[in-house]
Amino acid sequence: GVFTATESAAVACIWSFFVTMFIYRDYKWSELPKLMFRTVKTVTIVMILIGFAAAFGAVMTYMQLPMRITEFFTSLSDNKYVILMYLNIMLLLVGTLMDMAPLILILTPVLLPVTNMLGIDPVHFGMIMMVNLGIGLVTPPVGSVLFVASAVSKRKIEEVVRAMLPFYAMLLVVLALVTYVPAISLWLPGVLGMM
Repeated sequence: GVFTATESAAVACIWSFFVTMFIYRDYKWSELPKLMFRTVKTVTIVMILIGFAAAFGAVMTYMQLPMRITEFFTSLSDNKYVILMYLNIMLLLVGTLMDMAPLILILTPVLLPVTNMLGIDPVHFGMIMMVNLGIGLVTPPVGSVLFVASAVSKRKIEEVVRAMLPFYAMLLVVLALVTYVPAISLWLPGVLGMM
């Protein structure tokens, strides 16, 4: 609670630099330009991906694609579990094509009224959305976390994806549990009196 999420990321970077240079002394000061170049290269890859994802999000919003997709799903069934399955499929597919931040901004206002209409708690829907979009961060072709892992590990994207295959199955099991067992998402807020 001392920092916001963004501030804590900046403090973590400063702390990592301090630990690397003064405590462990893994690198010499003469290697600092090389380290900075590697950092900028990694950040550049991620920022280019986020930029393209944001542009794609703007095009999707302009074309009212999320609204049309939602209307299509709700016209297929009135069973909330079936619609949740459709929403999961949609979020997984769209999450592989765009970054998480633009998707949250674009899809939340579109999908929240639908889930409210079905009687799904907003906190529960938020958790479903975060798990779906989190899976999208590690799924090709846009999965920005995959590109970071590839850059940091100095491995090809194909190798990273191959190593991730067993984890995808587990992520889908977790998604199913979060989607169809609301208590997983709602238990802690209920205990803390937030609901």
